[in-house]
Amino acid sequence: MASLPTDAALPGEHFEVRQTAPDDDYKPDPSKSIKLSPARQALVDDILALYSCQPTRRRVERYSPDCVYDDQFVYANDRYKMAGQWFALPKLFASSTNESYQVVTNDPLLIQFKNEQTWTFPKNIKSTTINAIVSLSLDPSTVDSDFIQVKYHKDQANGKDYSHTGPGFAFKKWQADKVSGMMESDDVQFFKKDARDEYREPVRKYDSGTAEAPEKKL
Repeated sequence: MASLPTDAALPGEHFEVRQTAPDDDYKPDPSKSIKLSPARQALVDDILALYSCQPTRRRVERYSPDCVYDDQFVYANDRYKMAGQWFALPKLFASSTNESYQVVTNDPLLIQFKNEQTWTFPKNIKSTTINAIVSLSLDPSTVDSDFIQVKYHKDQANGKDYSHTGPGFAFKKWQADKVSGMMESDDVQFFKKDARDEYREPVRKYDSGTAEAPEKKL
C-alpha cells in the first residue's frame, strides 16, 4: 500500500504516487473489479463521466483547488488548469466512450482503476482506444464524506512512470498553462479563483525532506 500524506493542507504535488509495472498491459477485467462504497463509486462515476466528454462544474469540483493532473500530455497543477482540460475535451473529440474499467486498489487515501477509453476525432475520421491505470490520491479532509475530492490524478499508459524534468515535461506544463487561459467558457472561468499565482515544482521529497515520494509496484 502506498504511503500518502494525511495532512490535507499540503498542496496536491505532495500526493503523487510514483509507480512502475512489469509491462504496459492495463486491459481491465470488470469481473475482478473491487467493489467500492457508494461515496467512492460516485467519485469514480464522475471521473469516468469527465473522461467521456461530459464535464460539469460539479464534476470538476471533485478536485481540490490545489490538485494536480498528470498524464502523457499534460501536467496541470491547479483546478483552473484542470477545468480547462476537461471542458476542452468535447471541443477536441467527437466523442469519448468508456469501454470498461476495473478497480484494482481501494486504500484509505488511494483509488486505482484500469481504464479502457475510446476517443473519436471530429468528423469520425479516426478512433483510438487507450488502456491506462488511473490513480486518484484522495483529499484526507474529504475521504470520509459523501463528496470525496482528489488531490492528485495520474493517468499512466505505460509501465514506466513519468519524468518531471526535461523538454517533454516543460511541454506538458506549457500546454496546461495555455489551455485554460484560451478557453472563453464561463464554466472554465468559474474556476479562475483557483488559479495559483506561481508554478510549483513536483515534489521530490516529502515532509521532513528525508522521505522519498511513495512508490507503488503495480
